[in-house]
Amino acid sequence: MENVPERVGVDAHLRASDEDRERVVQVLGDALTAGRLSADEHSERLDAVYAAKTLGELEPITYDLPATSAPGYIPSARASTVAMDTVGASAESDNLVAIFSGSVRKGRWRVRSRINATAIFGGVEVDMTDAVFEAPVIEVKVFAMFGGMEIRVPEGVEVRNRGVGIFGGFDIEDSGVHQPGAPVVVIKGLALFGGVGARARKRRA
Repeated sequence: MENVPERVGVDAHLRASDEDRERVVQVLGDALTAGRLSADEHSERLDAVYAAKTLGELEPITYDLPATSAPGYIPSARASTVAMDTVGASAESDNLVAIFSGSVRKGRWRVRSRINATAIFGGVEVDMTDAVFEAPVIEVKVFAMFGGMEIRVPEGVEVRNRGVGIFGGFDIEDSGVHQPGAPVVVIKGLALFGGVGARARKRRA
C-alpha cells in the first residue's frame, strides 16, 4: 500500500478487535462497489486490514474514503477516536452449528456479511452458488474440531484463506480469475483435527 498521511488518535495504541476490522472491511467494500477503489486497491487494503494489530494501523487504510459510506452509519461514544473514522453498521451474521450432526445451507438464500460456523464431530456445508450476496465482503469464521466444513462459491468470486490448521487444515481453491464487482469471501478460523475446504463452481441455470 502506498504511503499515507499518519494520524495518531488517543486510542491508536490499543489492540484492534475483530469488530474493528469488520468495520474497516465494510467501508472498503462499499468503496469498491461505488467505484472509489479498483479491485487491486481493494485487495491490497484488505490484506492490510487483516495484518493490522492496533487501531493506529487500521486508521490510515481508509484515510481517503468517506466514513459514512457504510450503510446505516451511526457514530458511537468512540467517534472522537482514530478507530471511529472507519465505522459502519454492525454486520448481522448467520450461525451454523453441527455437533455430532450436520448443518446445510444451500439453494436460493441471502448471504450476510458474516457467517459463524462450528463443526464438532460433525459437518457444515455452505453452498453460495445460487445465493444472493448482501455485502461486497463476506467473512466466514470457522471452528472445526474432529469435524469439517465445505464451502462452495460462484465462479468469479475471490476466496481468501486466513485460517489456521492444527493437525488439520484449510484447503482453499481460488481460480485467480475474479469477476469485476464480485464479492470477496474471507475464510478464517481454526481447524483442530478437522478440515475446511472451499471450491468454486458455475451457477445453475
